[in-house]
Amino acid sequence: MELSEIKLRWNDVLDLLLEKDRIAWLSFFDARLVSYENNQLTLDFADSQKFASAHDFKQTRNPAHTQLLIDAITKVFGVTPTIIER
Repeated sequence: MELSEIKLRWNDVLDLLLEKDRIAWLSFFDARLVSYENNQLTLDFADSQKFASAHDFKQTRNPAHTQLLIDAITKVFGVTPTIIER
């Protein structure tokens, strides 16, 4: 699977995440997909720091939210990636 494929269906992943947990969705909705290599999906949240007010949900994200994201990715793509945040 290529990063371009993930980008094309990322909204499907986010829609599934929203159905399961709105807080998890809020935690990841502004993630920028950076790379997908060796089954590792790297997400970047630098854009969240560009807003005038606080918009960084890093402290909100927890392992359960990350697992929900992984579950949604698995359902859409049939792979179970490791999530890397930077």
